[in-house]
Amino acid sequence: MEKTLVFLTCYNCAPQIPRVLAQFKAEYADLFDEILVIDNRSTDGTREAAIAAAKNMPNYKITVMQNDDNINLGGSHKVAFNYAKQHGYDYAIILHGDDQGSIDDVVAPLRSGQHRNVDFLLGSRFLPQSKTPGYSPLRIFGNYVFNLLYTVMTGKMIYDLGSGLNVFKVSALDEAAYMRLPDRLTFNYYLIMWMIIARRKFTFFPLVWREEDQISNARLSKLVEALVRIAISYIIHGKTLISRMPVIDGSYTSTILYQHEAQK
Repeated sequence: MEKTLVFLTCYNCAPQIPRVLAQFKAEYADLFDEILVIDNRSTDGTREAAIAAAKNMPNYKITVMQNDDNINLGGSHKVAFNYAKQHGYDYAIILHGDDQGSIDDVVAPLRSGQHRNVDFLLGSRFLPQSKTPGYSPLRIFGNYVFNLLYTVMTGKMIYDLGSGLNVFKVSALDEAAYMRLPDRLTFNYYLIMWMIIARRKFTFFPLVWREEDQISNARLSKLVEALVRIAISYIIHGKTLISRMPVIDGSYTSTILYQHEAQK
């Protein structure tokens, strides 16, 4: 039987993280073997809010941990990937802890077994069936432009360069590769470039992705600059783009603050 981990990346998500954990209905418990909340040194009570919510979820095994250093979104991915490998998980699913996305959107693909046909099943905010309530038209337009640019550049159909709900086959993740990727928000952009270069098989599924009371850590101008820089690097270096990057010498350790097993 396959084992599936869901990891929730959090930074200053105290108002949202209880809502995210509430998405995990009792009838979904057979799909997910563990929920791992990774707090990246929040300053607003996210950890306490997550632990309080977790105590009301007897159907799930839940672990709440805090990174020992602030290692940004990419670093939290590395913590989760390493955890999944060390604990023998077959699949690792990311869901951002700010309540922009919903675990509901991945339930149907998992129930149908769609994730077993690919290495990575990636959520997209920009498929025809997707919905983006609260997104500005400028951001939507910019994403379509860069999705098209990267599609033409790589020859692979790209419907989203970095959403916050994805399914990863753990055996398809290469630690030597992902540990080279930057810890910043650009981690997802480099990750999809690695998938293409390494010839991993991936496909997209539609999301409902909303902006309500979330506080974004992304600066649009910085992300645009990063996407242009990555594109230029790929044009110059091609398939050696990732292998040319040094392994980042960082601390990716975390401390478990709370854990309980699922009640059978």
